[in-house]
Amino acid sequence: MNNIPISNKIPELDIAIKAAQEAGNAILKIYENDYKTFTKSDDSPVTDADLQSNKIIKEILSVTNHSILSEEDLDDKNRLTKEMIWIIDPLDGTSDFIDKTGEFTVMIALIQNQIPILGVIAWPTEKILFVAQKNSGAYRYSNNQWEQIFVTKTSELSKCKTIGSRHHLSDKEKYFIKKIGIKDFTSIGSSLKVGKISSGEADAYITTTNKMKEWDTAASYCIITEAGGKMTDMLGNDLTYNNKNVFHQNGILVTNGLIHHEILEEFKKLE
Repeated sequence: MNNIPISNKIPELDIAIKAAQEAGNAILKIYENDYKTFTKSDDSPVTDADLQSNKIIKEILSVTNHSILSEEDLDDKNRLTKEMIWIIDPLDGTSDFIDKTGEFTVMIALIQNQIPILGVIAWPTEKILFVAQKNSGAYRYSNNQWEQIFVTKTSELSKCKTIGSRHHLSDKEKYFIKKIGIKDFTSIGSSLKVGKISSGEADAYITTTNKMKEWDTAASYCIITEAGGKMTDMLGNDLTYNNKNVFHQNGILVTNGLIHHEILEEFKKLE
């Protein structure tokens, strides 16, 4: 597992992989048995698995002494003074976990000067990892081996495979996807959307919500960028991390890069 073919690995890489793996294994054990579900103050669900995963990840990452911004912890804002921090989502796709779709992930990112320089996404049910380090490429681990992954070369919107949220697809998004002539659309849970685009299995993910937060995208940002794709908000602004306000205000667009500008231009006409 530690033999990812990156020659200039930063020390945090193996630590993040270990944390994602161990958290994923713990989540699977809970997934296969009974567990408790609670509702957070923002009405979103949280389970024993979210909390157990959070505990394991923090324990393993603590050896680095970097501050940690986690979905499951109170944000004490000390991180704002730091050049380097971890951003984690211990269980991305809690609704998919509860619905037993298998489409949930563990997300770990290392941020330096507001840019993700390391991204790890574990897909526990399939024993798959997506990993990237800045300027070193993106890789997928499956069937006990690593392979470098790349986005597609699709440049026509009509031939574009688009994926979207199973639980949060809005009428506005449905209308926009239809309006720009995209016919091939599939719903999928969690950060697997970006995993699929990064490994050339889809071309675009469009969401206009203002509810996504930094931990929903930080690991994905590094992976899609290193696979040759692009992630911005729906206005075309680059995303930054370790901000005081952790919400992404203007939706998210993830593509293979080639169709990115055209989708943004079409979206401007909609506004």
